[in-house]
Amino acid sequence: MEFVIVTGLSGAGKTQAIRSLEDMGYFCIDNLPPALLSKFAEICCQSNGKIEKVAVVVDIRGGKFFDDFFGGLNDLKVMGNKYQILFIDASDEVLVKRYKESRRNHPLAIQGRIINGIREERQRLEEVKRHADHIIDTTNLTSRQLKEEMQKIFLVGEEFDSLIINVISFGFKYGIPLDSDLVFDVRFLPNPYYIKELKKYSGNDDKVKEYVFKWPETMEFINKVSDLLQFLIPLYIKEGKNQLVISIGCTGGRHRSVAIANKIFEILKEQGHAVFINHRDISKDVMGDVNE
Repeated sequence: MEFVIVTGLSGAGKTQAIRSLEDMGYFCIDNLPPALLSKFAEICCQSNGKIEKVAVVVDIRGGKFFDDFFGGLNDLKVMGNKYQILFIDASDEVLVKRYKESRRNHPLAIQGRIINGIREERQRLEEVKRHADHIIDTTNLTSRQLKEEMQKIFLVGEEFDSLIINVISFGFKYGIPLDSDLVFDVRFLPNPYYIKELKKYSGNDDKVKEYVFKWPETMEFINKVSDLLQFLIPLYIKEGKNQLVISIGCTGGRHRSVAIANKIFEILKEQGHAVFINHRDISKDVMGDVNE
């Protein structure tokens, strides 16, 4: 039986995550006390194969019951049940904004400041996060993008024996993706933003790609990164890593990083890896007068 435990910060998107798992055929339960994990698993095992995939949300709403989180996991192990932990995270600023928009109270700050509840929860979940098999940061994700990330892990990922690779282009002005494993800065390349006829285009357009790749140092960089990844990926797989996030950044995340990320994606795809691409900041400041 496939067992997924969904946990993480309140307001980060656990409800959306469990709904996505339900859409993928998982039998889902929300807000299950850790002490009942083994009992619930036992009931599911008695379904004569009718329940093969299970997902439960275990989080801080359990109050004092949540303190036995690792005890509940140990009970699952004793029963011989394998499980994966999915941790849903988001930045403090975004969590505060979401709570203010929803006008709901944080479970650890019923009568206090939201930010204090978030900080206390983050501290209490620190050890849980370190044991997570998958971490999704929803700070810059829409509901649709979160669902896509879930599918990469729990649906598409079933087709591959190695790790899943996500290549992300981003703008440093908007912050480095928090779930990055490898970050490459391509701001050393000439900037298409300052070329009048290229400014309105992106790294997905041929005009920008031709400009970015006309410099000898571009392909030299691509070759060196490709060599590094060929060395690292087998080692990551050997150590049991199942996700690798490669982030490529320029100033605004629209021109150079997009072109470079696309090229790295193509190379990894040709090598037979399970690889996905996301241009996080490509649509930001499209008409603004800010440096790419």
